[in-house]
Amino acid sequence: MKKKFSNTYIFIYISILVVVVAVLLSLTAVGLKPYQDANKEIEKIHQILTSCGYRDIDKSNIKNVYSNLSTEYVINANCEIVSEYKDGNFVIGNTRAFDINEIKEYYKAADGNKDYLLPLFVIKSPEGRDNYVIPLVGKGLWGKIWGYISISDDLNTITGATFSHKSETPGLGAEISTEVFYSLFCGKKLFNDKGVFVSIKVVKGGVINSDIDPKHGVDAISGATITCSGVEEMIYDCLQWYLPALSRQLFNNTFNKSI
Repeated sequence: MKKKFSNTYIFIYISILVVVVAVLLSLTAVGLKPYQDANKEIEKIHQILTSCGYRDIDKSNIKNVYSNLSTEYVINANCEIVSEYKDGNFVIGNTRAFDINEIKEYYKAADGNKDYLLPLFVIKSPEGRDNYVIPLVGKGLWGKIWGYISISDDLNTITGATFSHKSETPGLGAEISTEVFYSLFCGKKLFNDKGVFVSIKVVKGGVINSDIDPKHGVDAISGATITCSGVEEMIYDCLQWYLPALSRQLFNNTFNKSI
């Protein structure tokens, strides 16, 4: 004869089971968090170095490589250095650019809050020249997109870029994260011949078929118009906060004092 259980028994049993499973999942999440954070750190370093032309870096040694190549700066709205981090030590201040939440700071800037802080990474290129790496965040078709753009020491020429996404369409918008796409940005110019910031256009149908100066444009991905527009807007919106730092005169007079 089958044993019958009361509704109260079933309810208590299910409740206990749910609590036990929830506790186990929470413990698992807590236990895995250090590994997840470590992976995020390595991935961020990898993207920064990739934007500067480094390829196939052994991830087991990538933190040491980054430390040897990088200087991190935190600059304020007046283009003043408030923190500098190099060789594992603070030269000025106590905030690492690596730890700044750029999304939060960019929102502050967009809202007119002058208390924002901008992360800036200076990375030695494989040729030994300084690359100025700026984080990018934006919105694609289905969700968040982000990346890094590397600028030469002429403060105008793009030396590299890398982009990532959360949920763009495979084979279409997701192609922004491929080298085939982000390599198109190498050698492009942010300022025109008159010194005006024009950023980079991502051109549907191709630059050759448009009136865009090839120095300031790249071909869009076919079938990914909205994602490519998101990349274009992301570059313009994020770089505008760095324009004082990218001004040669202000850079030489203000920024280089601490370098």
